[in-house]
Amino acid sequence: MRSLLILAVIAVAFGVQAHDAPTGWRYDPYCCNGDGMTGDCQMIPSRTVKVVEGGFLITLEPGDHREITRNHVFMMPQRKTMRSPDGAFHLCLFPNEDTPRCFYAPDMDF
Repeated sequence: MRSLLILAVIAVAFGVQAHDAPTGWRYDPYCCNGDGMTGDCQMIPSRTVKVVEGGFLITLEPGDHREITRNHVFMMPQRKTMRSPDGAFHLCLFPNEDTPRCFYAPDMDF
């Protein structure tokens, strides 16, 4: 967590700007690169996310995220998952489609 804070401070110091999610909230500067049209953060369909023990299993196909060109399966631990304020799932991939940088999930009612 401390390293995320340090990277966020560096990003702000060097003028890196986070872009907005489609519903208007801003992705964390550490997570996103680019803008709303070319950035690596994007809302993903809820059908691609399955709650599993310890986190989330994300199964993506081309078209589910602008960076995805082939099928991918990612396991995102609960401890690294960030809160999505709009009730949707969002995934940031950087520096390539093989590397999930940040994952945002809505509050879960169990």
